[in-house]
Amino acid sequence: MTTFKEARAFLLQHRTDYDAAVSGFRWPDPVPFNWALDWFDAELASSPESRDRAALWIVDAGADREAKLSFAELSRRSNQVANFLRAQGLRRGDHLLLLLGNVVPLWETMLAAMKLGVVVIPATTLLTPDELRDRLDRGRARAVVASQDQVAKFAGLGDDKLVRIAIGGTGKDGWLSFEEAAKASDAFTADGPTKPDDPMLLYFTSGTTAKPKLVRHSQRSYPVGHLTTMYWLGLQPGDVHLNISSPGWAKHAWSCFFAPWNAGATIFIVNQPRFEAKGLLSIIGRCGVTTLCAPPTVWRLFIQEKLSDFKVSLREVCGAGEPLNPEVIDQVRDAWGLVIRDGYGQTETTALAGNSPGQKVKIGSMGRPLPGYRIRITDPDGHETKEGEVTLVLGADRPAGLMQGYQGDDAKLSGAEGATYRSGDVVFVDDEGYFTFVGRSDDVFKSSDYRISPFELESVLLEHEQVAEAAVVPSPDPIRLAIPKAYVLLVAGAERSPETALSIFRHMHTRLAPFKRIRKLELVTELPKTISGKIRRVQLRRLEHEDNRSDALRGLEFREEEFPELAKVRTAGLEASQ
Repeated sequence: MTTFKEARAFLLQHRTDYDAAVSGFRWPDPVPFNWALDWFDAELASSPESRDRAALWIVDAGADREAKLSFAELSRRSNQVANFLRAQGLRRGDHLLLLLGNVVPLWETMLAAMKLGVVVIPATTLLTPDELRDRLDRGRARAVVASQDQVAKFAGLGDDKLVRIAIGGTGKDGWLSFEEAAKASDAFTADGPTKPDDPMLLYFTSGTTAKPKLVRHSQRSYPVGHLTTMYWLGLQPGDVHLNISSPGWAKHAWSCFFAPWNAGATIFIVNQPRFEAKGLLSIIGRCGVTTLCAPPTVWRLFIQEKLSDFKVSLREVCGAGEPLNPEVIDQVRDAWGLVIRDGYGQTETTALAGNSPGQKVKIGSMGRPLPGYRIRITDPDGHETKEGEVTLVLGADRPAGLMQGYQGDDAKLSGAEGATYRSGDVVFVDDEGYFTFVGRSDDVFKSSDYRISPFELESVLLEHEQVAEAAVVPSPDPIRLAIPKAYVLLVAGAERSPETALSIFRHMHTRLAPFKRIRKLELVTELPKTISGKIRRVQLRRLEHEDNRSDALRGLEFREEEFPELAKVRTAGLEASQ
């Protein structure tokens, strides 16, 4: 039998020996295990080596203040929150919507929910009321924990039985104050054992449907599964780890929760009023950050500064989300002597491939399969090929880090059963086993490290009274890699004018969170289609990539920044990538 502690120790021992790690690693056995109780409390918060070490360190740059809590302190405080939530009637299996920024209560609530067996639905604070309604309804939320600035969004949302808890709440309008948890006992007793297949997390993720899919993870899949993320990041006990990611997204749970605490490292967070590369680099140096993971958007902003002027204590630097261009990698290496290591995974998985510490890094490659993941590259018929879809082998080789499945409206699971799991991501594999990302088998694309579903945006566009048809594609952008652009065919009689474009932009702003919003519109007289009448997005993507303005399909293009009325939301998508 392999335990969690043994599997963790093995990966730490073979941190730079890829071959030994891959050949010798075994996932912990699927036995009753509550990561918050049996690892965080029983080991990190109790061991003399780690209990007084900083578990969480948050620097609020704008307010010039910081918070630092040890493992022992977080253990006690999360016990209080767990008892407080239990007093509100929450029980094992209930669903809780978590709508917080990078504040201490986020980590307290996550730990507390795990101890109770409550299923957490992480959500970004950028969501609109309509998007929150969808999460409350399809997520079947029994409670919500939100920051005070989110309370107004819930007017008219949820039923009378929804337990509403606000940070800094006043107790008015049915909202309990989160601070009341401090009065609860700091001794917690579980109501029973936690089974490995008990649900723990529900993520809403963009896909090929109009509404985001619900990805369900278990009490085993993310806590235990993120041993591979710990290995890829190169984390060690005592590290100070900074991951630049927004709460509500899977990458935040990856590298701002499970992976660092699997290693016994300090989670380091920097909150800035607006993202500012120079200030963040100074804090990284001043606070002794040792490991850093950032999306390519942030790395491209970093190299606009003179990196050699910033004295840092970094040992490991990583990127994820999309491939980094050689210029970024070269500038970081010249300034700091460190090579950015790429990694790859999905909301549905933990890190499943990556350039691990001590190994040769191939520029543009997202690395090789990580320990515990058996991967085949297959064509549509399931045959192995050099360029094809990343496919996980299941059965006896099923990795612990794979989701339980996509949860439907009937609560049934799909998408992760059978002999294989098809990721939808297409890669090229070279003779040494390194993967290079090619694209998606569907039309989903990345913008500022967020997954964008064209179908979802098109569905909202079509609700505008003047839009007859629409196709959303990625348009190249020097900072975000790509931004969402819509090719729009108007209804008969509608004028292709700035006024029409502004009306459509405004419509999108009221319906979508900033990171999803259309940044360019092209009002056209026709859209390319197949014989069966399907819009050929691939042809429009090629137009954007080649920037061919002479093609007969081109129309009148309008950019968001052309309209002063939209100035307040112009940069929101970029700032959200922090």
